[in-house]
Amino acid sequence: MIQFDEYKVRLNDLSPALKELREALGLDAAQREVEMLHSESASEGFWDNMDKALKVQQRVKQLEDKIEAQTRRERQWDDLMALCEMGNEFEDESLLPELEEGFAKLEQDMEAARMATLFTGEYDSSNAILTFHAGAGGTEAQDWAQMLYRMYTHWAERHGFPYQIMDYQDGDEAGIKSATIMIQGENAYGYLRSEHGVHRLVRISPFDANARRQTSFAALEVMPDLPDDVEVEIRPEDIEMQVFRSSGAGGQHINKTSSAVRLIHKPTGIVVSSQQERSQFQNKDNCMKMLRAKLVELQMQQHAEKISDLKGVQLKIEWGSQIRSYVFMPYQLVKDNRTGYETSNIGAVMDGDLDGFINAYLSAQANGTLKEK
Repeated sequence: MIQFDEYKVRLNDLSPALKELREALGLDAAQREVEMLHSESASEGFWDNMDKALKVQQRVKQLEDKIEAQTRRERQWDDLMALCEMGNEFEDESLLPELEEGFAKLEQDMEAARMATLFTGEYDSSNAILTFHAGAGGTEAQDWAQMLYRMYTHWAERHGFPYQIMDYQDGDEAGIKSATIMIQGENAYGYLRSEHGVHRLVRISPFDANARRQTSFAALEVMPDLPDDVEVEIRPEDIEMQVFRSSGAGGQHINKTSSAVRLIHKPTGIVVSSQQERSQFQNKDNCMKMLRAKLVELQMQQHAEKISDLKGVQLKIEWGSQIRSYVFMPYQLVKDNRTGYETSNIGAVMDGDLDGFINAYLSAQANGTLKEK
């Protein structure tokens, strides 16, 4: 039957890309690393250092998942080809819907895997630390910051990435003034580094009795969660530490003592805070993690050789500096200013469907057509 022959041709055309994908993903090297790590985990005293052991186990799982995903794609190609043969032999048109659905899924899966090969940055494989800041405008901007917070936590859930709240400061009446979360998963930073910047919202304000149209801004900072072996020069005398009582999401359990911590890096003016942990020491550790990440991110942006050469950069949360606009009224459109990618399905975007924007950014960056803000 002609339909099955057409799909055989399409599958044969897809075969070279499938082989190239295996090479691009570096699966032979991944397999060798898995074997080395398995050998290390079987050595005497491996579990004496629990933190290191858990990281090794996590790395093994990441590598094995990547290998298994490609094996599954190759197996799916074989199954679809067998389906074509069966459909031709028995002239069974009832197999066509399964063939069509399976082919579309294979193409989609291969495209997502191809995007992962574009993660060439030094820290792209790391977890991502996201910090949300409400812009000027009081309750309206704080509500928008919380909407973004919800959008990115839903994106994480869609991808099976757990996230940890590191800091959360409620707004005065609604929303949030700021919040910091860590999204954990392979290539989390590689995916989300494209989201760093100012996000603009246009809608009819739910906080305006006259139902007027309102423009709001919120900023998102995205930083890599640095491996422990990355050295960052932070002199104790350059840090001012402040302690305060916790508040906000989760803070009700720990606000009887001054357990929240704020660190100020004097040379750059960078301020980080954490109040989600029960002890001051844990919150300080979180702050140091965020400070290290911010300094390295700043170092990459400014190409400075030393931390002491850095100058603090404050995102201007205002008109003209946005990377993306979300228009709810008078029409519905989400448009990225750097790639031109857009969609009218605002509901899906606000529920975490951001892969179109992320993939467009990665492709434009790889092709050299990106318009950075």
